[in-house]
Amino acid sequence: MSSDATITADVETVYERPSVEESETVLELDGVSKSYGSESVIDGLSLSVREGEILTLLGPSGCGKTTTLRLIAGLERPDGGDIRVNGERVSGSGSFVVPEQRGVGVVFQEFALFPHMNAAENVAFGLTDMDEEATQARVDEMLDLVGLQSHRDAHPDELSGGQQQRIALARSLAPEPKILLLDEPFSNLDVDLRVEMREEVRRILKEAGVTAVSVTHDQEEAMSISDRVAVMSEGHLEQVGRPEQVFQHPESRFVAGFLGHASFLSGYVHGDEVETGVGPVDRSMIHGLAGEYEGSRIDVLVRPDDIQARPLAPDEVPNGRVVYRRYLGPTILYRVELDNGDIVECMHNHTDQVDLDESVRVDLTADHDLAWFPATDEDGSFS
Repeated sequence: MSSDATITADVETVYERPSVEESETVLELDGVSKSYGSESVIDGLSLSVREGEILTLLGPSGCGKTTTLRLIAGLERPDGGDIRVNGERVSGSGSFVVPEQRGVGVVFQEFALFPHMNAAENVAFGLTDMDEEATQARVDEMLDLVGLQSHRDAHPDELSGGQQQRIALARSLAPEPKILLLDEPFSNLDVDLRVEMREEVRRILKEAGVTAVSVTHDQEEAMSISDRVAVMSEGHLEQVGRPEQVFQHPESRFVAGFLGHASFLSGYVHGDEVETGVGPVDRSMIHGLAGEYEGSRIDVLVRPDDIQARPLAPDEVPNGRVVYRRYLGPTILYRVELDNGDIVECMHNHTDQVDLDESVRVDLTADHDLAWFPATDEDGSFS
């Protein structure tokens, strides 16, 4: 996973995200549950996806995201709840529409191209209701869309990983599905190609105007490709929202930690300030901190680019000590133990050297509002 600074940059600058909030709902999950034996995998999950939207189910392995995708596709039957596509119930209340009649396309992480067919034949595979002329026109259109018209006669083993992915995408888009599902679509690509293909796949999906649901455990991937992100944990939704909203204003400690390095400054709310181990923080910087929290203990979320550890100036009093450093090439990640016992992480340029075990001064450098949570005691209870 890359640094939080990288994630934030991707979210804010790489893509234009036109609003889809006024669009019609294409996919609805209402109270969907799924168990395997005594193990509950999905528990009362409700979610809607709008027309033209790219929504990503994001979470750690075993959280239920792939099972959710399979339920939408009709590859699994839910134990409870309803699934609707364009208002039509496809699962639930005794009804079940088979996968091939749902108008749902799937791009698997293995791409699953037919090795004995060339690129054009792979794209044409699902176009069974068209005559030869219409099929050829649709294949040409899809190959143009993914930029591989010149590779139409190539077989899968003659294509690179990125080219195979684009052919798999073209094949899934060719029958004009109502919804396209992508199962860990970039996991089989090397690191450099993943970044390139994220941009390319988003372009293709937006140009095609298709509604898409993607599944990944990669935070940066989810942030960069999605209009909205649905963070999952243990079979239920933790939070759904635009990438920048979920990253900057997480609604749970799980979301805060899963979406990047998360440190917490223990604070005490007093008047117009919150007293912390790096000094007082103006209350106006704490997002949505209402008046009833006067005199309360809270934990303020800070990311590595929100704080800075620096060597001491002459006669300056330290407030922390460097206990860990990790060289990441362009940046160095430092872990600092504050005098009050808090552990925070700072991300510095690789030229800003701070030695391990060095006493330092830690400053809050954030220029945006900060999320917070009620303080918890060591046993996990709220203070």
